[in-house]
Amino acid sequence: MALSASNTTTLSSSGGGKGNATALGALMTLFFMMGFITCFNDILIPYLRVLFALNYTQTNLINFCFFAAYFVMSIPAGKLVQRYGYKAIMITGFFVAALGCLLFYPAASMRVYGLFLGALFILASGITMLQVAGNPYVAVLGSPETSSSRLTLTQALNSLGTTLAGPLGSALIISNLPKLPATINEAKDLSKLSPENKTLLDSILATLDVSHLQTTYLAIAGVLILIGGVLMALRLPAIGHGEGEVDTEGMEIKDSIWEYKHLVLGMLGIFAYVGAEVAIGSHIVDYLGLKEVMGMDRGAAGYYISFYWGGAMVGRFLGTVILAKFNPGKILGYYAIGAITLLILSIALTGSVSMWTLLLVGFCNSLMFPTIFTLAIKGLGKYTEQASGLLCTAIVGGAVIPMAFGFITDTISMKTALLLPILCYAYISYFGFKGHKVRE
Repeated sequence: MALSASNTTTLSSSGGGKGNATALGALMTLFFMMGFITCFNDILIPYLRVLFALNYTQTNLINFCFFAAYFVMSIPAGKLVQRYGYKAIMITGFFVAALGCLLFYPAASMRVYGLFLGALFILASGITMLQVAGNPYVAVLGSPETSSSRLTLTQALNSLGTTLAGPLGSALIISNLPKLPATINEAKDLSKLSPENKTLLDSILATLDVSHLQTTYLAIAGVLILIGGVLMALRLPAIGHGEGEVDTEGMEIKDSIWEYKHLVLGMLGIFAYVGAEVAIGSHIVDYLGLKEVMGMDRGAAGYYISFYWGGAMVGRFLGTVILAKFNPGKILGYYAIGAITLLILSIALTGSVSMWTLLLVGFCNSLMFPTIFTLAIKGLGKYTEQASGLLCTAIVGGAVIPMAFGFITDTISMKTALLLPILCYAYISYFGFKGHKVRE
């Protein structure tokens, strides 16, 4: 199918009225589905860890393959946006993501871990296209002064998707895992069970019906195809490349995008933020299962994922007001300090206090992505789409940092692994207070 930027209407980023509202409404649906699908990784991790008897490092290949797609596909997706337009690439993204979901059916039937990972990479490639096209489109769909607030609003819908995905995924997928004996359930490394426990686990899993997993992802694929079809029929405002990103700082236009230091530091900020958020979110189920925390079984713990992502949702809705009135850089810095404080408390304490301080980190995460993103692309003009591709490439932090988190958990403990997100938030605090400032 030929991709085209046709079926759009021309728009100045400073105006647009009804066209802007229609476009923003369409993008809210887009961001909702991106959040919903991404959060399902938090459900897959404890599920596939049991299904394939994995350790934490092996299990985090789920995050690695999913977020590695951002590293591989973001720059090509940015070039496709420049050639074919925002709308065409967003539509393509929905159909590619749907293909990845459909591949879960044979992967579950054959019970091959590698096929799951391949399906996740294809699914994430579609999400990457949606991110690369959607984020800058929102950023320039109106006044540059309110871009952080506008992107935060769409990200709030992203968080609504993640909030609903947690309990729904727990009910549809994790709750169907069989109850395991304590000797197996409490094992840190399921790949190193004793021969008798390994035989017992194999016999339990041999009777596991995976149709609930297949049906869930088939339903998600159907929704993605439906949304892609509806988006094809909509007339979205056409925004020129770099339009709406004026040179507010009086900067000289540079010869290379790499000369913009605030963009490079912003890439590191996105890397750190996504890595920290995913590392925490992906291990909530197992963290709440620790004896020194709550000792919950996986089915019960899965429902608490919604509190982590729900905190981000609430924070993002509030952020549409906060970022419109206060300095975004300072807000980012203070939120990062809040995340560090909560993690230190979670490490040091036990029981319900340890649980809730970890879950509240989700609220601190709420404003980080949209704020880092908009601060990083500020004043880039014609480089805006290229910068979006680079920033989405930095989402590969969601592949790298959770893998390191899993390795630390396997070798030391999960509480010790929380020191890694603390380092990430320390850098984000620096970027918020100082690193984002545009220099001549």
